Amino acid sequence: MTQNLTTEHDRWNSRQALAEAMIPLIGKLYREHGVVTSIYGRRLINQSPVDILKAHRFARKINETDLPIEETFPMLEALSALAPSSASVDLAKLVVRYRDDDRELDAFLRDELAPAVNQEPGQGARTDVVLYGFGRIGRLLARILIAHAGNGEGLRLRAVVVRKGSEDDLMKRASLLRRDSIHGPFDGTITVDLENNTILANGTLIQFIYSDDPSTVDYEKYGIHDAIVVDNTGRWRDRDGLGQHLKSKGVSRVLLTAPGKGDVKNIVHGINHDTVTQADEIISAASCTTNAIVPVLKAIQDKYGIAHGHVETVHSYTNDQNLTDNFHKGNRRGRSAPMNMVITETGAAQAVAKAIPELAGKLTGNAIRVPTPNVSMAILNLNLDREAPVTEVNSYLRGLSLDSALQQQIDFIDSPEVVSSDFVGSHRAGIVDGLATISSGTNLVLYVWYDNEYGYSSQVVRVLEHMAATHPQVFPTRTLVSEV
Repeated sequence: MTQNLTTEHDRWNSRQALAEAMIPLIGKLYREHGVVTSIYGRRLINQSPVDILKAHRFARKINETDLPIEETFPMLEALSALAPSSASVDLAKLVVRYRDDDRELDAFLRDELAPAVNQEPGQGARTDVVLYGFGRIGRLLARILIAHAGNGEGLRLRAVVVRKGSEDDLMKRASLLRRDSIHGPFDGTITVDLENNTILANGTLIQFIYSDDPSTVDYEKYGIHDAIVVDNTGRWRDRDGLGQHLKSKGVSRVLLTAPGKGDVKNIVHGINHDTVTQADEIISAASCTTNAIVPVLKAIQDKYGIAHGHVETVHSYTNDQNLTDNFHKGNRRGRSAPMNMVITETGAAQAVAKAIPELAGKLTGNAIRVPTPNVSMAILNLNLDREAPVTEVNSYLRGLSLDSALQQQIDFIDSPEVVSSDFVGSHRAGIVDGLATISSGTNLVLYVWYDNEYGYSSQVVRVLEHMAATHPQVFPTRTLVSEV
């Protein structure tokens, strides 16, 4: 028994040593070449050795065994020597594919990553981004954009526009970026320059601009050109209101982080982002709930067909509600958010039709605000065109979460112990709780968790990358579904 304990401990130390050796390679690829490495979609950038080992263990969900770090380490070494240009590389999928390949590792990688290998360094596009508003979503967008800065290509956060709240406004803004009661401390360093109204965060210099009028800001004065303005204030949701941003010098497009009204396109990345064209100057990233449910509904519609259904949202309270009972223009929302469950309306069910036209008129919806600060749940009660056994549905959704075009949007969990706080910080749009799935003939009930702050913000950034055509190439280009 003692020998077994010693052997297991030695094995753990050996694997941990390899994980530690991977960290500088992962960092160098990202900083110098803009290469994002992952294991079945789990990013390895800025992860600890233990986190890297946990990502390898996650591979059990797709191959029923841990991914040996002894195989990923040489793959990463060869990738580092190859030094491709900006790309998103899944080491696990490359390892699985290479197991049946007879070529030398270098030749294999050169073929698999040919477009990135043949691209000259520094050819990646750069797009300026301005955040109009700096509330819950604005600050999370800032964190994500700063973390994604990489080698300086792609999206570049250049400015934040706010209304001045006090004489020490900039210090307070910096403090809110540095500390977050839900998502924890900022991962890095922040320096405030009061004289120039800038915040330097992990090498990203952010100009703070004070303005009450979105149409009069001269962004070119700060060296900002052809920027995408992300309006996360929610003050304007139609084309006329959001169009005010386009009157400012240095702005070319606008992205709204709320459901758009009128003819403004509501985009859910992974579902209808390919409908966005260069001619679309103003678009919406829809709502957090819409982003959570649309990918799952699309998956079910494609395989089983949806006759009709009801979406019930159990949503964490938001800052438009009151801490204690007070006047609110909305029904019931004036009652204390931390003390009550509050029935309220949601437009998410109707908004689904903008992303999935074939579901128009087939869904109803309602919402209950509950006394938690973050992470929500959507309960999808669906009547299908054909029977959908629980095991079959769960297997299908689990497969999509691991390796499909919807891998960034849909996650899957089947633990009997998870609760809402376990999903804080999830970058997926929604997480299907497999153990809660209910099926009876053509009736199907799905429970979908979602971080209504961070998961939604991740979707917004994906839409931004698509608008700017800066999303890195994804490798390997073929999925492993047929190989699993």
